[in-house]
This record gives sequence, C-alpha cells and structure tokens, in this order.
Amino acid sequence: MNTLKLILMTFILFGHSIFGQSQKELYDASIKAYESKDYKAFLKYTVSLDSIRPFHPTYSYNLVSAHALNSNWEEAQIALRKLILMNSSVEFENDINFKAMENDEGYSILLQLKKAQNKKVETSKLVVTLSEKDLHPEGLLYLTKSKVWLASSVRKRKIVSFDSKTGLCVDWLKENKMLSVLAIKADAKEQFLWAATTAFTEMEGFDTKLKGKAEVLKIDIKTKKIVKRFSIEGNPIFGDLVIAKNGIVYISNSNKPVLYKIENNVLSEFISFEDQAYNLQGLTFNADQSKMFLADYLKGICMVDINSKNASWLEFPDMASPKGIDGLVFYNNSLVAIQNGVKPIRVTQLQLNDQQNQIIDFKIVDNNRAEFNEPTLATKVGDKLYFFSNSPWNEYDEKGVLDLNKVANPMLYSLKP
Repeated sequence: MNTLKLILMTFILFGHSIFGQSQKELYDASIKAYESKDYKAFLKYTVSLDSIRPFHPTYSYNLVSAHALNSNWEEAQIALRKLILMNSSVEFENDINFKAMENDEGYSILLQLKKAQNKKVETSKLVVTLSEKDLHPEGLLYLTKSKVWLASSVRKRKIVSFDSKTGLCVDWLKENKMLSVLAIKADAKEQFLWAATTAFTEMEGFDTKLKGKAEVLKIDIKTKKIVKRFSIEGNPIFGDLVIAKNGIVYISNSNKPVLYKIENNVLSEFISFEDQAYNLQGLTFNADQSKMFLADYLKGICMVDINSKNASWLEFPDMASPKGIDGLVFYNNSLVAIQNGVKPIRVTQLQLNDQQNQIIDFKIVDNNRAEFNEPTLATKVGDKLYFFSNSPWNEYDEKGVLDLNKVANPMLYSLKP
C-alpha cells in the first residue's frame, strides 16, 4: 500500500510534520540561493534536504543540479544514477544546469542506463482475474488446511474468498464496523486470521468521525467471527503484519515509523524507528524466524534481530534502488520486493549472503509491464509467490470516489523466482 499517495502529499513538497517548518525553510532557502547564483549555499541546502528526506523527487533532482553547478562531477553522476533508478521518466537531458556534464563519459553511460530502465521484463504469469471489479484488493492469503483463497478489500471493507480457476468472489467476512482491510495473515495452526485495518477516505461509507482510526482484528477462522480488536492512539495506519510460530503478531505502522507486537492479547510497541525511518511497509521473516525484514517506502530494507532487537539497514547494490518497496517476501535466502514507488514499477529479487545481513546480488523479475498498476502485498504458497498486479489507488479522486471507467478487474499473478 502506497500510503505516501494518501497521507503525505504535502510531504512531497515540504516534508512530513515530524520535520516541521524547518524543512520548508531549508527548501525555500535553497531556491533563494539558486536564484541568486550562490551555488555553494545551494549545494549545502540540498545536501541537508537529501539527508532529511532521501529519494524525494524534487530534492534528488536539485542535488544533481547543485553538484553539477559546483563542478562536482563524480558526486553529480552518483546522484543522477540514484535519480534515474528511482524514476527513469525524469527529463533532465535539456536542463541547462546539466550541460557541463555532457562531455563526461559517465554521463553517456547514465543516458544508456535511463534507456535500459524502461526495458520490459515479464516473468510473473496471470493466474486468474477476479469477478468483483471494484473490490480494490490489498492483502492475499491461502489457507492450506481448508484450501481457500482470501483477498482483503480496501474499498468494500471486507474479506472475500475466491475461486482460483474462475475468479468468482464470495464474501467471507463483512462486518459493519470493519474498516479498509489491508494485510491478512493466519497463525501456524490456522485457528485465527489476523487483519490489519485502517480508515481511508477511499472506503465505502467513510465518515470523518472515523478519521485516524485503525484496528488489528483477530478473527476465528472456523466461525468467521471477530473475537478481539486491537487499537492504539496517534492516528496509526496498520499496513502489514506477520505472525511468528509462537503466535506473536508484528505490525507495521505507516504513519509513524513504529513496529508493534501483539503478545498474550496485548498490543504494545516493539521497536521505534522514529529517528531513522519514514514510512514502514512490508514485513517478512527469514526461514527460522530469527530475523525480520521490514521495508521502508523511502529508505529501503531494515533487518531486525528478533531476540536482541538490533536493527541494521541493508545496503543496496549500485544499480538497484531501495525506494518504493511495498510488499516484501522472504524466498530461498533472498527478498522479493514489490516496488510500486518507482518508475517503472518493478519486482526485484535481492539475494542475501549466508548471514542474511547483506544484499550481495539482485535481479529484476518484472519491469515496466502495462498490466502492473500498483501491485502491493504478496504471499508465498509452496514454491511460488502470488500478488495482485493492479490495485487502483491511483484511480480515486480527492474525495475518495473511484472512477470505475479506469479500473480493471483485479488480476492475480504468480511468480517462481
């Protein structure tokens, strides 16, 4: 789920409220310095802005300009490569500030990189198209014991089961007080289903009284009844969750970078990333569940040791972008990342070392596919990964009204990396 498009539009220009007015002031000062041709000051401000908010489209672009205007060619090329990997559609070729770079051999290589980024890669295969066009699916789950496929609905505020051959959807759980349903996971015994839910303007029946409300639901799979609700103060957005073999549930908050846990039916803070993260998204365990990997939409992937709570950010290879990761799944000592916050949208497999604390290689599994319009979360079933290729977050207006003329029926894809 790309919550930046939902709650952080102001952040795109001036930053999240955690940075307050200071970031806007830095940005304004940088523009003033540029206009007065004080390029050293322009560089100083843009470097500061980039450190506060990495991979911001405007700040990243201005950082390339600032380095170029100060004849920092190597730094300019590094920054431009990051920008291209983040957004290959950015048009910088005719920018006068970049002209001085054109004579450098590295610049032509970057132009080739931009062209290569748009190459179509098609690995995932279509499994089925769902019957409910306006479902707006997000989470996906296969119950192995009952052999039932489930999908969560952002718009319809429900969970449906669907036939994997025909795509026919049937309401599995629809309850008046449910909010938009995002991630859904089951415990090891498949006794309980856990659902991350949040109130969005995009959901049917949204009321301003619901603004800022979010709950994690504990649902009895046999009776299809909600047996307990968990919530906290502070306008959370519960986006994804994972369940350990011991029954502990871990939940990411996309509005405030905090990882929570539910243990013995008590919701509490597990780790705060407020001093180092921005927008937490997908969660996944390694095979023995000694480590958890969590995606940050702006920064990349963090590895957390479950016992010590020690956290470290994985360094990405030079030609792989850490930006825009939503869904994240551990697969054969690698991490498969669904990147819907980059252009073009891609699915990337990141190979880990034996200690699982470094990314040692990567490959693009899917890239620049027309049918991939905001893929989000994924689930592993057997040796395959499954995900919906099209989640219509982009097709709502500012009032949360979905334009059905722009929406295709949900398409389920499978992938064997």
